[in-house]
Formats: sequence, C-alpha cells, structure tokens
Amino acid sequence: MINLTQDADGFIRMNRHFPANSLISITFTDGSTGEFSGHRLNAIFDDALAVFRASNHLDAKGFSRAPAKTVHPSKNIQFVPVQAGMTS
Repeated sequence: MINLTQDADGFIRMNRHFPANSLISITFTDGSTGEFSGHRLNAIFDDALAVFRASNHLDAKGFSRAPAKTVHPSKNIQFVPVQAGMTS
C-alpha cells in the first residue's frame, strides 16, 4: 500500500502514474483517510494534466508550439488536487 498526505492547499504530490492494481491511501488535511485504486488515481492525474495543458496552451502530448520563453521544464505537473469524495 502506498501512503500519501494531502497538503494544506488540497493537493497530493504525484508526478507519474501508479500501478493500476495498487492501493493508495491518502490522508486528508481534515484527518480523514481515503483509499484509492491506482486506476482511479491515474484517471484523476490524467484529468488534472489535461486541464493544466489546456490552460497553458499545450497540445495533447505537452508540447508548446510557441517559441520557448523559459529554460525551466513546464510540460508536466507535480501536484494533483484530491478530495475525500473522489474515491468512487
């Protein structure tokens, strides 16, 4: 079982997919816990990544078609928003 903790802003640190059949336990800021399957958490990650790419004008693969303005990588996300009611 993988244990994660939600930060004060409502996010968990997740920069990759977890194995689909794994069980992930998240401790929320209010003290409650929720258990997610890897498949469900990966779907939440994919949705957050799609929103991030759309809001930053990136294509489906995360590439920007505009000229580069920064040297820092900005194609991926590191934090995913989660809530207690998202387990199902």
